[in-house]
Amino acid sequence: MKQKRNYPKAILTRKAENSILAGHPWVYNTEILKIEGAYQNGELIDVFNTREKYLGTGFINDHSKIRIRLLSRNANDVFDEAFFERRLRYAWNYRKTVMGNDLSCCRIIFGEADQFPGLTVDRFNNILVTQTLSLGMEKLKPILFPLLCKILAEDGQTIDGVYERNDVTIRELEGMEQNKGFYPILGLPQPESTQTTILENGIEYSVDFENGQKTGFFLDQKYNRKAVAQLSRGKKVLDCFTHTGSFALNAAKGGAERVHAVDISEDAITMAQENAKRNGLQEIITFQTANVFDLIPELPCGAKDGYDFIILDPPAFTKSRHTVVHAIKGYKEINLRAMKVLPRGGYLATCSCSHFMTDELFRSMLRSAAFDAHVSLKQIEARQQAPDHPILWNVPETSYLKFYIFQIV
Repeated sequence: MKQKRNYPKAILTRKAENSILAGHPWVYNTEILKIEGAYQNGELIDVFNTREKYLGTGFINDHSKIRIRLLSRNANDVFDEAFFERRLRYAWNYRKTVMGNDLSCCRIIFGEADQFPGLTVDRFNNILVTQTLSLGMEKLKPILFPLLCKILAEDGQTIDGVYERNDVTIRELEGMEQNKGFYPILGLPQPESTQTTILENGIEYSVDFENGQKTGFFLDQKYNRKAVAQLSRGKKVLDCFTHTGSFALNAAKGGAERVHAVDISEDAITMAQENAKRNGLQEIITFQTANVFDLIPELPCGAKDGYDFIILDPPAFTKSRHTVVHAIKGYKEINLRAMKVLPRGGYLATCSCSHFMTDELFRSMLRSAAFDAHVSLKQIEARQQAPDHPILWNVPETSYLKFYIFQIV
């Protein structure tokens, strides 16, 4: 196929060609044989195989290990404002379909899964919080952000501001500076406060989108929290790594007899306590600042004096393939200890949010922990991230959250 646009062109290796044909959107520096034509980082470039067959068009960035991030594999696409508006509408319409009326707090753009490589947009009620991790998307912000606000407004959604959470080191690896703050968009009031409230599963939270983790609140566990609530009635629940208290609050609202929430961060515990008071659940939930690894072995065993439902929602123990083995040890340690503490017939909800800790590795770890704890696991549910964080099967990086609920038998 002849090149139809006046973009520079990159000739790729057979490995890169096979990856693209399989649907993966990344081209690494080592997979480029040569580049023809001048370009600036963050601009579009066409990619071809060694036989001059068009493979796609993407953003190039010499600073990044991912040298080219594909935007399209259609040689007839014209990358104008209308193109990006169609993509944004497609993403929003998808959320309306899979989330129904549950749209006041959700992820609207999930990077490569929505064909916006390196861009995240979360909605917290009246605020959109963005994170831009690729230079190509960075250059498109003046087009994308106003368009998205327009699309939402046309659908009757009130948005008062767009806040950028670009305070992550990965931006520096892409040749960009870190920053955070409101993005100026004509017509938006740009609130003075950097806190808002959301309602999720009937529970109200205060979200600090300026200083909270990631974009301010973890939306991906929304329906996993609901699944925990459905099992909590009458249970004595221990919520480990509680962070904002979300699992503890869902368990309490679901009818738990009592809930104990633990986190190593004093700030997290303070926020969780505030959320409990906000929802009138402070009499059911107790809080403790402690290291979960130290706490669990000291807990009483058996349902009479201890807990019959333990929730393990740890932070990612690994963010690279090089530390997976160490991470497996950490995951096994907390799960093994929980299995030993729980009585027969007790319940365990456990998860991993690391892409590198694959489902196969996680399941293998759980089997090993159960063997060492001399228990069997009766699986109740196997879950993943909420559908507003869509998974592309040809892009394994989009599948990261593993969530299992078991009965200990």
